[in-house]
Amino acid sequence: MSDGLQYLTVKSVVPKPPFVAVLLKTDTFAFMQNNLVDVIIIGGGPIGLACGLEAKKTGLRYLILEKGALVNSIYHYPVNMTFFSTSEKLEVGNIPFVSNNPKPTRNEALEYYRRVAVSGNLSVHLFEEVQAVKKTDEYFLITTQKQTYHTLNIIVCTGFYDIPYLLNVPGEELQKVKHYYNDPHFYAFQKVLVVGAANSAVDAALETYRKGAEVTMVIRSAAIGDRVKYWVKPDVENRIKEGAIKAYFNSKIVAIRPKEVDIQTPDGLLTIENDWVLAMTGYQPNLSFLSSMGIELGEDAVCKPAYNETTQETNVPGIYLAGVICGGMNTHRLFIENSREHAEKIVGDILGKKSLKS
Repeated sequence: MSDGLQYLTVKSVVPKPPFVAVLLKTDTFAFMQNNLVDVIIIGGGPIGLACGLEAKKTGLRYLILEKGALVNSIYHYPVNMTFFSTSEKLEVGNIPFVSNNPKPTRNEALEYYRRVAVSGNLSVHLFEEVQAVKKTDEYFLITTQKQTYHTLNIIVCTGFYDIPYLLNVPGEELQKVKHYYNDPHFYAFQKVLVVGAANSAVDAALETYRKGAEVTMVIRSAAIGDRVKYWVKPDVENRIKEGAIKAYFNSKIVAIRPKEVDIQTPDGLLTIENDWVLAMTGYQPNLSFLSSMGIELGEDAVCKPAYNETTQETNVPGIYLAGVICGGMNTHRLFIENSREHAEKIVGDILGKKSLKS
């Protein structure tokens, strides 16, 4: 007896270095005639993968859509980055993460999550950004730059690393200003100004200094941030104390020009020579994307989205949130270790609704 489904078998795509796969579909994926699936997961980070693993385990028809590379945010971390968490706290789907170090590195994490996607035979479309979500009476229409999908449910796991906080000063548009820091070698023997005092800023300052850069830090507060990794904080404080890294506390950039920068300090306006500005001022979630789907946001500065913390379902029936996006502008409350449980809660709720309808 036919079950009314048309089955499309997608062959495994295994990229060979140095190429990056733009599409990973290693699952036999069941489509209805109108491509209707049980759930589409927006975001292919660790929590998106956790949701995919849980959906697959329970037999739901699912698809993960990721606008960039697999675990795109981690891919864009600095090449020498070390996580604060131990490897077991970064695990998803009960798949062991074995690291050669007490704290895993970026490269180890990239390899681990790639293996999670492959060993789990997850259906993931990479480099496919969601452009619009529309609700109909029976399902959601999700439009990307490649095609349109129909789904009964949506899980949003978009993280917060895509939109940097801007300095909003003249000259910020210059190519010398970077809001993402990657490799310290690029800045060897250059005059580098680092804005900020959190982990990203401290790592950038120390690494570029050790590659021969002349480093200046501009910090709004009176001290290095309390959240800086405990094994790194004394290092940067000592470099500042000995004068190897120049730091201006209670200060801010007020203008950027091709060869110099103006800094407002407690002692007045200061102009210094400069080649590069690394604005490590933090990042924010794409809350306008949530609003475009009808998800309500809090009216205070946190803008926490409305959702049921038992099921993770938002005020829009069928749309769920998972991961750090649940905290709104408070991006320090949720991490991989305390939000990977969202996958089981969400899939359990979807299955419960499905059983009631059958």
